[in-house]
Amino acid sequence: MMKKSVVILSILTLFIFAFQLAGCGTDQAKKDESASAKPESITIGLQAIPNDELVAKQWYEKELGVKVNFKQFDSGRDVNTAMTSGSLDIAILGSTPAAIGIAKGIPYEVFWIHDIEGDNEALAVKNNANIASIKDLKGKTVAVPSGSTTHYSLLNALKLNGVAPNEVKILDMQPPEIFAAWQRGDIDAAYVWQPTLGKLLADGKILVTSRELAQKGVVTADVGIVRTEFAQKYPDIVKKYIQLQEKAFNLYRDNPDESAQTVATELKIDKEESLKEMKELVWLSGEDQLKEQYLGTSNKKGDFVKTLKDTADFLVEQKAIDSAPDIDAFEKAVDPSFIEAASK
Repeated sequence: MMKKSVVILSILTLFIFAFQLAGCGTDQAKKDESASAKPESITIGLQAIPNDELVAKQWYEKELGVKVNFKQFDSGRDVNTAMTSGSLDIAILGSTPAAIGIAKGIPYEVFWIHDIEGDNEALAVKNNANIASIKDLKGKTVAVPSGSTTHYSLLNALKLNGVAPNEVKILDMQPPEIFAAWQRGDIDAAYVWQPTLGKLLADGKILVTSRELAQKGVVTADVGIVRTEFAQKYPDIVKKYIQLQEKAFNLYRDNPDESAQTVATELKIDKEESLKEMKELVWLSGEDQLKEQYLGTSNKKGDFVKTLKDTADFLVEQKAIDSAPDIDAFEKAVDPSFIEAASK
């Protein structure tokens, strides 16, 4: 009787062990399936910025292996609105609206730096406005897209020169509106980016650039963001997206004319102008971005976390947003893990 019980117990134990193994296999299969899962389509938010995004766009649908829907935006403020509604999966926006989005708790992560702003963003003044310095902006009308990198740069430029924002009439306008207002003579100055900036200079001059402000510690950038839920569900898509940005970076480095022609076609400008505007940006490789001065690594986040936090704090000080969370929220929102995965 005892032997019979032992035999039955042994068989039962083996059965349970086999069932557990099967379960483990199923769990692993689910993990593998999740990592390689693909949605039916993805939606990517674009802006008219002559960087790696527009170079890589030509490869997205084929190399990501899914249908790609594109949505065009004039500024990061509208990108944040779309991200809040869940209508975007991946998008590009400036570091200032990214800081605002994180401060407001919009569920996305900063996972790539498309460029550091240089001479492509600048404060332009009309030739007949009698403005020779930042201090001369007192009493003048200046247009800028609210909540953008240029808005942040404008407020900092005023502060650095001892000019209070209420001493200047600041109008919230999108780039197309800025160009129309400039032509009508409704504004004296505007802080905006290319290609609108170049159009203003036909009847104006540059007072200060974002590259010059960066040398004074006012760093701005265009960054890639991904909806957190999407990143968790489709990590392989996000990794491949980064690999395409790297491919675009390498093409620009090795064959700038070819990459400039791609951007020129997208922006409907000539190749020479496209290349000029591309050179006004500071391009970064994935290896660059994993350094301490930028995104850093998963184990040790970089200085860009503080840049986002400082941006949000400054906007609170200027009463542009109500509040900013602790730096932990910004550290959590910066995710270099996809760059690390893409480089393996």
